[in-house]
Amino acid sequence: MKSNTSIRIQSIEESSTLAMAAKAAEYKLRGIDVISLSLGEPDFQTPSHICQGAKDAIDSGNFFSYPPVNGYLDLRQAISKKFKSENNLKYNPNDIIVSNGVKQSITNVMFSLLNKGDEVIVFSPYWVSYDAIIKLADGIPVYLHGNIDNDFKPSAIQLEKCITDKTKLIIFSSPCNPTGSVFNQKELEEYSKIILKHKNIIVISDEIYEHINFFDNHTSIGSLKDMNERTITLNGFSKGFAMTGWRLGYMGAPDWITKACKKMQGQTTSANCSIAQRAGLVALNSGIETAIEMKKAYLKRRDLVYGLLKEIRGYNVNLPKGAFYFFPNIKELIGKKTKNGIIQSANDLCMYYLEEARVSLVPGEDFGASNCIRLSYASSKKNLIEALKRIKSSTNKLF
Repeated sequence: MKSNTSIRIQSIEESSTLAMAAKAAEYKLRGIDVISLSLGEPDFQTPSHICQGAKDAIDSGNFFSYPPVNGYLDLRQAISKKFKSENNLKYNPNDIIVSNGVKQSITNVMFSLLNKGDEVIVFSPYWVSYDAIIKLADGIPVYLHGNIDNDFKPSAIQLEKCITDKTKLIIFSSPCNPTGSVFNQKELEEYSKIILKHKNIIVISDEIYEHINFFDNHTSIGSLKDMNERTITLNGFSKGFAMTGWRLGYMGAPDWITKACKKMQGQTTSANCSIAQRAGLVALNSGIETAIEMKKAYLKRRDLVYGLLKEIRGYNVNLPKGAFYFFPNIKELIGKKTKNGIIQSANDLCMYYLEEARVSLVPGEDFGASNCIRLSYASSKKNLIEALKRIKSSTNKLF
């Protein structure tokens, strides 16, 4: 039968992070020793007390029915309390929706708020799915670029220049995937001054890496003066609590937005898994001590990898303040010759490393930065040392 997929699905690409991870897995199945630094996934196990909470929920026999679309009330109450105590955000339980990961929350928002031709300002470099989801919802992404010299953080003046009468949303992450940049309170205040000049613009603040912040106190833009009613705050359990496979995210927003998103979620996936929600409740009620311990480990790895990356010829590297990524600029390597041809893009370079060094990385094109590559250091010290050794050796062959 002739392929007859929609124009909508033809307009987007497969996630590059998932594609590179799949290639690495394919090599491993063939018995080839590949070190994968491509996925943004903690290498820690979900803490045992959280797993026990899920086991207890199963053993109780009380959580085998469909949960409420927006999540169990006690979990939303715990999230509301967390928002207030940790972030100074005022979202009551009815302003919160528990979803199947932050990606679903973003999808809910875009499909609930965007009309065809509405513009969304995307801080760039950006997480790969922002762009795709905006396009699927018939919106137009408008890219606000930062560069490595200012830690990939655009200025408030740049933001103001991007705003038009079609601007409806602004989206960014802090700490940022893929750059590891963290927006401090002063920077967010400068952005908010611009945003508040335009009464109909809503900000989407993706804070999934909140607990992996090495220096600055985490600041939520929604906590700033007059921004609570203008902000959708996204968060979840995957990074700080090492719960990626549990698919548990949440959002807080003004009630008119959550009502729309609840309708959207109710007609697509409905509620998140009941048992995952009970585990999330235990996670929130048990404090963030395990998250702090994981952060300490990430910090040691960051410092290790930073030193090793600085030794690689052709790499321009900054020191990220959060998350678990480096996003080096590799512009100097574009145009270099290999035995199979010329490196014409970051994608070509990543394929070269996969073939030559047996290390899986992610090209920067899909993050909005064609001269960069993303490296995740959510891996063991042993793997990181060996991977960087291989990358350095392979890079030296290009000169």
